[in-house]
Amino acid sequence: MRLRNITGSREVIAESPYVVREELSFQCPGTWKEIFGNGNPIHIEIGMGKGKFIHTMAKEHPDINYVGIEKYSSVLIRAVHKMEAEELPNLKFLRMDAEDIARVFGTGEVDRIYLNFSDPWPKDRHARRRLPSREFLSRYDVILKPGGRLEFKTDNRELFDFALEELAPAGWETDEVTYDLHSDERLMEGNVMTEYEEKFSSQGNPICKYIIRRRA
Repeated sequence: MRLRNITGSREVIAESPYVVREELSFQCPGTWKEIFGNGNPIHIEIGMGKGKFIHTMAKEHPDINYVGIEKYSSVLIRAVHKMEAEELPNLKFLRMDAEDIARVFGTGEVDRIYLNFSDPWPKDRHARRRLPSREFLSRYDVILKPGGRLEFKTDNRELFDFALEELAPAGWETDEVTYDLHSDERLMEGNVMTEYEEKFSSQGNPICKYIIRRRA
């Protein structure tokens, strides 16, 4: 997907009170309770896009702190605009590459991780870059607390099959797996759709989802 550069987006993000400044992000491990000013659980979304999912989650669950992570300024700026229109005290943003995730959260500091419609990186040589790969699962294992969960949604069946194959080698196991989320009344309870989920499901594409945890 080609991203259109938005002039001035980096400058707006750098000055936004909703975005943790890049030069300070590596000082964050172990301090997120102080950043939010409370001891509530921390949920993060990696690759949050325009922020519809995480903004809605933060609004519906004020007793949970949310951190949205996005690599591209031209995308993150849309989430910043949402916050300017409707400010939420329990939501912060980070502009960063997901490879550095264990450098901005401390060991066991995160209660839940969301991956929604991640870039499939279809070429085999790029498999290590896929967010549900074993390489990234090892990073999540550091920051996720014991008993924490990771939720992954996608309409890309090949990526989903790959993600499932990565679990055993990485030492994770499934709590829930579905190849057609919107036909599962139980798993749809409380489901918040992303922009991509709305688009793909309206086109008749089944949405795959898993909920996983570290093997005990």
